[in-house]
Amino acid sequence: MRRGLSLVVLAVASSLSLASCSSQQPTVAVPSPVITRAVASNLKVYYEQTVKWTDCGGATCAKVKVPLDYRNPGSASTTLAVTKVPAKGDSQGALFVNPGGPGGSGFDYAKSARQTLSEAVNEHFDIIGIDPRGVSKSEPVNCLTDQQQDVLDAATSYPQTPEQISVYQKLAKWPEAGCVKFASPRFKHMSTENVARDFDIVRAVVKDESFNFLGKSYGTAVGARYAQLFPDRVGRMVLDGVLPVDLDLTAVTKAQAIGFEEAFTHFAADCATHDDCPYPGNAKQVVLKIQNFLKSLDASPIKVGSRDLNSSLASRSVFSYLYFSAGDYPQLRSALDDAVNHHNGAPLLTLLDSRSGRQPDGHFADNSTSAFYAVTCLDRKYAGTVDQVSALANQWQSVAPTFGASLAWGMLPCSNWPPLGPAPTKKRTFEKISPVLVVATSHDPATPAAWAKRLTSQVPNSRLLTWDSYNHTAYQQGSGCIDEAVDRYFLSGTLPEANLKCSGM
Repeated sequence: MRRGLSLVVLAVASSLSLASCSSQQPTVAVPSPVITRAVASNLKVYYEQTVKWTDCGGATCAKVKVPLDYRNPGSASTTLAVTKVPAKGDSQGALFVNPGGPGGSGFDYAKSARQTLSEAVNEHFDIIGIDPRGVSKSEPVNCLTDQQQDVLDAATSYPQTPEQISVYQKLAKWPEAGCVKFASPRFKHMSTENVARDFDIVRAVVKDESFNFLGKSYGTAVGARYAQLFPDRVGRMVLDGVLPVDLDLTAVTKAQAIGFEEAFTHFAADCATHDDCPYPGNAKQVVLKIQNFLKSLDASPIKVGSRDLNSSLASRSVFSYLYFSAGDYPQLRSALDDAVNHHNGAPLLTLLDSRSGRQPDGHFADNSTSAFYAVTCLDRKYAGTVDQVSALANQWQSVAPTFGASLAWGMLPCSNWPPLGPAPTKKRTFEKISPVLVVATSHDPATPAAWAKRLTSQVPNSRLLTWDSYNHTAYQQGSGCIDEAVDRYFLSGTLPEANLKCSGM
């Protein structure tokens, strides 16, 4: 996920080294799905469309039309950018992938499949990537200018005085106002339910009877919605780093605040064991010293060219580099050391820019922030008042003193979202489907493991696979045990034993 006014929560994937499994476990075969549901007559023009596939450098690409509004599919359409990376060997069919977000590019993720997916999966599946509606190459919604995004990112993330709160209230209206002005009516139809329906149309376009899917982080929400809408079309589905579809914004945000606080403490403990840690001491001492340093930047920001590294920007930078302990911690430790001991804030800003897509000229490379607001504020409607948000910020300080208040205030833009008429999503449950493989990391800051356990209890016959690590998502992140179990499931339809746990790097 991604936060705008408060903090940035990215759902991305990276490749690290392999690890081994704690033990070999018996496996269970997964039956193939049986297709039974017919396509509604008013959607046949979309399901039966013929698209033109063109070469796009190691892959083929196409544009697929889908209804803008599934409640009135004849009224208007929108276009999705789709890419297919062909299997290197004999293909078992299509594997759809989504790296997360909301706002992440499935198109780009699929194009990088040779690096982000295992050799075995690349050998035997055609990898299909879709930019969800309104994202990146799929008629992107743009609700904020580059300058507005800079202002929002640098805004006080924990307003306390009446003046600060007044300014924050005005800024919190920018995303909604920009979407209304520049992205109507498309931003009103970017729900995850609509995205899942879009994916089923693309499944039909590529002529696969069943839907094989790898969803990471927010991608798990797309997969879960798909499974609720089209249970008889679910093939081999892996949901890695579960983002629940049925929890409200407050519950999701609080859990993430606690998760990132735990990750920050883990980072501090690791930092204390290295010579380039900006502060000496144990984990608790390092936490307090970094917190005090971040607070001090409001009164004494560090000049970096035309920008000021203030508390808000520095906190976002720290937050955005707590995802992957093996790769993120060394970079964050070094950047903090430069800021604390050398009064050089450039490395911390560079880390933040690399995660937010801000380029050296100040232009943001993608529309992920606008897409984040459009999807999140539609999926998880929020009606909290300023007083209620302020109360939550104060409460969350006790369980997440570094990030809790900022994350609470970050919900306020969704309270400004315009009424959109009848809700496109009704309460849904999971019917009996082909077993889904749910993957969790025991100390995932962005998608806590409890969410994966919860989903496993909701989805009949699903299996939970857990990696004992501090990391966001698990597949192709450093555990050979995880990778082997996931690959076996994709390639042969064989699930690991229930509740298998993997340890080590």
